[in-house]
Amino acid sequence: MTSHEIVEIAESPKSNDDFSFRHKPLLYIHSSLKERILHIKKNVSLSELSGSFGDLGTLLPILVALSITGQVSLTASLIFGGLWNIISGLMFRIPMCVQPMKAIAAVAISANLSIGEIMSAGLGVGVMVFILGITKTIKFIEKWTPVPIIRGIQLGAGLSLIIKAADMVRKNGSWGGSSWKWNDNYEWAILSFIFVFAFYSSKRIPTALILFIFGLIIAFIKVFVSNSTLPSISFNLPEIVVPTLEEFKIGFLSASLGQLPLTTLNSVIALAALANDLFPERSSLNTVKKISISVGLMNIVGCFFGSIPYCHGSGGLAGQYRFGARSEVSVLVLGFFKLILGILFGKTLTNLLNYFPYSIIGVMLFVSGAELSSAARNFMNTRDHKDDDETKKNFTLVIVTAGLLVGFQNDGIGYIGGMLVSLLFYITRVLMPRFCASK
Repeated sequence: MTSHEIVEIAESPKSNDDFSFRHKPLLYIHSSLKERILHIKKNVSLSELSGSFGDLGTLLPILVALSITGQVSLTASLIFGGLWNIISGLMFRIPMCVQPMKAIAAVAISANLSIGEIMSAGLGVGVMVFILGITKTIKFIEKWTPVPIIRGIQLGAGLSLIIKAADMVRKNGSWGGSSWKWNDNYEWAILSFIFVFAFYSSKRIPTALILFIFGLIIAFIKVFVSNSTLPSISFNLPEIVVPTLEEFKIGFLSASLGQLPLTTLNSVIALAALANDLFPERSSLNTVKKISISVGLMNIVGCFFGSIPYCHGSGGLAGQYRFGARSEVSVLVLGFFKLILGILFGKTLTNLLNYFPYSIIGVMLFVSGAELSSAARNFMNTRDHKDDDETKKNFTLVIVTAGLLVGFQNDGIGYIGGMLVSLLFYITRVLMPRFCASK
């Protein structure tokens, strides 16, 4: 029995059988608060601290790229990112990640969108996802999406992370010679790769924490050597950003529409499936409705202060879980860490983060992708396990969905293609024999 399982048993709220919030609200709140504190205290560990850094491979590159150009506020992104980490941890009670919206970030970088246009894109997605959740439409989409297609989205998203990780290392790495960079090279990537997978199954070695500290040391040395500006302590608060109607139009049409399928399918539906695989005891909390409402509120609030558009994501959860996160403790620690950095240092952290080795970040992102991809192995419905033909068709659905997603770099195309093939399989398996028999 693992320590996580021990905690869950120890926390059985038997006292709640004796009273309810309606009958004895103060007693109920006291009991619930006591149980939460006990749960958090028992899960404080190095592995949780390591797991809190498991999603940096997605966060740092995007945040640095957009904050350097002033397209988002680093101060607001850190402060609100920290707040969302803390709130998500307390609400979902698992290491629920908070990561940038990747499709919006890609368009923002390539099209050089202004801060108002990026905020508009985030607001647009936030409002639409919030409506899907509050009206329970997202539950309808989840109900009618076959399990193999959800697994295909997870596999495709995981492979996309692996490809991005390889690109990150390849573009910033070098082998010896005059172009060799001591702080960011293939050698660091290879050593990090070996280190992570040598201790892949170990729960005592906080690999993500060690890699983060090592990368931070390299970044500090590089800042000193290059005579760049060091982070300085001051009091920082986010400023209000109100997009114009024209900015909202550009941001919505150019970035929101491309992000919506990614957020709905990967950040809500696939995430809920992964969360319930990893934490079945929390299935009542990690529903698609609650996750979509959470994503919506994060952006409806944060995007009025210049924060980068945030969402949850199955890749982030997979990465944090792989690096040791087993409870909300990991994201609570990460949230407080971001809050302190945002309030005390703000945008002065830009130079330091810019020098963090991409060779190390790439390896951490690669591991996240591998962990998410492995979730696709559970692609069968229980009733289909003994049917070889059905197994083959389900696996084909996984591959078709993942292949279209990776090939076109679009979750929506992967989903539509998978659903189309699923419909064709249904017609040939059920409707065609009935039609032939009626003749």
